[in-house]
Amino acid sequence: MIERYTLPEMGNLWTEFYKFKTWLQVEIAACEAQAELGYIPSGAVEEIKAKANFEPKRILEIEAEVRHDVIAFLTNVNEYVGEAGRYIHLGLTSSDVLDTALALQLVASLDVISQRLADLIEVIRQKAREHKNTVMIGRSHGIHAEPITFGFKLAGWLAEVLRHQERLKILRETIAVGKISGAVGTYANIEPRVEAIACEKLGLKPDTASTQVISRDRHADYVQQLALLAASIERFAVEIRNLQKTDVLEVEEFFAKGQKGSSAMPHKRNPIRSERLTGMARLVRSHAGATLENVALWHERDISHSSVERVVLPDACILTHFMLIEITDLVKNLLVYPENMARNLNCYGGVVFSQRVLLTLVDKGLSREEAYAIVQQSAHTAWNKPDGNFHDLISQDSRVTAKLSPAEIEKCFDPQHHLQHLEEIYQRLDI
Repeated sequence: MIERYTLPEMGNLWTEFYKFKTWLQVEIAACEAQAELGYIPSGAVEEIKAKANFEPKRILEIEAEVRHDVIAFLTNVNEYVGEAGRYIHLGLTSSDVLDTALALQLVASLDVISQRLADLIEVIRQKAREHKNTVMIGRSHGIHAEPITFGFKLAGWLAEVLRHQERLKILRETIAVGKISGAVGTYANIEPRVEAIACEKLGLKPDTASTQVISRDRHADYVQQLALLAASIERFAVEIRNLQKTDVLEVEEFFAKGQKGSSAMPHKRNPIRSERLTGMARLVRSHAGATLENVALWHERDISHSSVERVVLPDACILTHFMLIEITDLVKNLLVYPENMARNLNCYGGVVFSQRVLLTLVDKGLSREEAYAIVQQSAHTAWNKPDGNFHDLISQDSRVTAKLSPAEIEKCFDPQHHLQHLEEIYQRLDI
């Protein structure tokens, strides 16, 4: 009866129904393992598998009386199974079920997140390919620096998300761990072989050395990796927000027909999705801090981690999943304005080419200090003046023209010089 339900989406993985479904999977896997080892009748296991079911509402009714969620669950399951139910949970403690089932939820969630991350990788790769030669200004400290391309900026994003992809592969191994080792992890009433067989059936590995619980460093690692992914998404979102400023306007979030930006100002087109992503990243980061606090439990276990995890684990997974969907759609439909990029690049008469002029003068025999002073004087004169023109000032400076021909000066202002190694970077990323 359980198998007819399919729960592929992230929100469904954290429903009460799915939680109880994983609990039942763990209980049945433990029964199967014990039957294989001859500890319980194989016929009883077949009966359990045929009859086992649960009703979330009924479990809550029982829990209201017994004040114990696993006992309430087992009571409800046994209402379906009957006599053979006495073999369910044999030699197990509650955390054997809870932690092993939680691993199944976390693995399933990570698989969904990994697929969404793969979608984002493909969208960024395509956009980087499309704008490989779309020249724009690179900025440091928020100030114009030297020319890059928009594709190059996206290549940096791609490299970052590819690193996340590798981290999530490692993380899947770290979190795909179960434990069926009893009340304090010593296998006092159940054999390690039961754990090994049950975990294999569930697609997990046995924890190396558990206590009553699986150590929470694994779960802290899980949420920290999600927080790091969220931080990267925030970085991309903040960049889009900055590039969408009115006085920059080099890219813009897609603005749908009929969409409104402000209740008061009809002209407004705000980067609301990027802002939303920025806020969500703060939430995921806060959850990472909470999971770090969960690592230090008393002795072989207390339950201080439990209440935290009921909130932060589903929340972090669902938030990260949603953020990936949002950023993927945002990048895919991003409006890019090459004309504005060219305008911004060439403001103040190409002052951003100052280093090329400096180095060319040095090549012609001037000391670096002398060349720097000459170039800086023209750059600062042109800077922040409506009609400031660095190119003209350099071209008219006798100290420069004594060393450089007009053709050599023009070559200094060619943005293609800055892009000569772009192909090598693209090859590294297979763009």
